[in-house]
Amino acid sequence: MNLNITNETGKLRSVVLGMPNSMGHPHSLEDSYDAKSYHSLANGIYPTEEGIVHEMSEFEKVLRKHDVEVYRPGLINDYNQVFARDVAFVIDDKMIISNIIQDRYDEQDAYRKIFARVGWKKIINLPDTAHIEGGDVIVWNDFLFIGTCFSEDYRNFKTARTNEYAIEVLKEYFPKKRIIDLELKKNDSDPFKGILHLDCTFNPIGKDKCIIYKDGFVDESDYRLLLDIFGEENCFHVTQQEMFEMNPNIFSISPEIVVSDSSFTRMNNHLRNEWGMTVEEIPYREISKMGGLLRCSTLPLVRE
Repeated sequence: MNLNITNETGKLRSVVLGMPNSMGHPHSLEDSYDAKSYHSLANGIYPTEEGIVHEMSEFEKVLRKHDVEVYRPGLINDYNQVFARDVAFVIDDKMIISNIIQDRYDEQDAYRKIFARVGWKKIINLPDTAHIEGGDVIVWNDFLFIGTCFSEDYRNFKTARTNEYAIEVLKEYFPKKRIIDLELKKNDSDPFKGILHLDCTFNPIGKDKCIIYKDGFVDESDYRLLLDIFGEENCFHVTQQEMFEMNPNIFSISPEIVVSDSSFTRMNNHLRNEWGMTVEEIPYREISKMGGLLRCSTLPLVRE
């Protein structure tokens, strides 16, 4: 397999889609490891496996409709494997294996066959202390945007998934990329106040546009930098409620086609009517209750 991911929106040829089956019992409130799951458990609305299977099936139908080759990880019984994005990610022609949190470490075993198709010469294994997850990594041509947490309390946040050391390691592997670290606000129990991954507050779409939530960043200067790069007129700003609903975390099949949650009425209408995009709408409300959405569910392998 010839990996090729140079940006978030090139025409998608192949992708890994997470696995919704045999999810097992939800974590206890104390053991939940992201704020949205904590909120769902606390309010008695954590999703059922039936609902998750339905939504991911609808997503797969859309991908296959657009001639995308879809891979699935192997099944681990009684284990949540929905969010493929965090297991590994691709930059250019290399796949980086994430050092994910211990609660999800076994997920990588389910990707052995996919790793074998990629070929070990194209795979980068990071040092154990370089913590990173794919939701914090956004490839955008010459830019590599990385969400992180520089706080002295880094180790105390369950939602802090990418550290400074991982960014330094990626700089060594990709010296020609302009790597921009963006510090995210963290909160382990309130999804209105904290950002789990960069793609929950910022996501490029089309050829020169993005979706962004201003208050997801610790420093307003990071937000301003993104506005300078994309141009304010090319940025769709989401509200705090829309961030909570996970509007930024949609998925691009090409520069002209995105897959979005059917409940994102304001944003979907803007993408269609103002930016001329095709919006494939599917239900994804149940999966959103676990702290991820469409981008989180995917691991793109090849884009044109």
